[in-house]
Amino acid sequence: MIKRSMYSYKTGISQIDDVTGGFEAGTNILILAPPMSFADVLAYALIRPLDGEYAIILSTNERAAEVVDAFRLTGADKRFIGVIDAITKSSTPSIADTQRLVFVSSPTDLTGIGIKFSNMIETIFEGEFSEGEAGLFPPPIRFCVNSISTLLMYRRLEVLYQFLHVLTAKLKKIEGVGIYLLNSESFDDKTLSMIKQLMNCVIEVKIENNISYLRILGIRGVTSEWLKFSVAKGRVTIIP
Repeated sequence: MIKRSMYSYKTGISQIDDVTGGFEAGTNILILAPPMSFADVLAYALIRPLDGEYAIILSTNERAAEVVDAFRLTGADKRFIGVIDAITKSSTPSIADTQRLVFVSSPTDLTGIGIKFSNMIETIFEGEFSEGEAGLFPPPIRFCVNSISTLLMYRRLEVLYQFLHVLTAKLKKIEGVGIYLLNSESFDDKTLSMIKQLMNCVIEVKIENNISYLRILGIRGVTSEWLKFSVAKGRVTIIP
């Protein structure tokens, strides 16, 4: 393996990449968005693994097969994508884990999710995740939680805060990058404030007249103005 220097995760958003080179290793990002804003499409675009990278998705809203299909349509190599599926096992109890697709009983099983996440990270670090290992060390890993909103439906804020604290700290330790989705309209200011404390930056999303906008808060040198954007085939385009 090749020991890499501090890594930058390209975002495909020129307003970030041109200023900072991308998300710094160890960065945790909250996507704060209203319902029906396709924030998950934006999140998946930001964690789509580039050459030499891996992606892990904790899915509480879609089955593992649906997540993999979503990435396949972007041209991502599924050998470098892992999914922790928190919904399928409730309807198909006999479903078994594979190397890259693992299952927990429900979104309430935070302990099980944490164990599966750690095991998947370990498998990547040991070079046993796929037959086409990247060779960089530590391996660049993008991680997504889709979504915090669903987890908050099942667990108290204080419990979920501790769980997310462990996840975000783990991402920093392994020099990965994390993206976490949260519905901006379903929770009070206390909840939003506590979750934000765990993050390095926030991407807010809004819809006006059927046009999507985002703004980036917390990255030095990057504009915090609202920007029109679209996502197609896993790529984010800022619209002038």
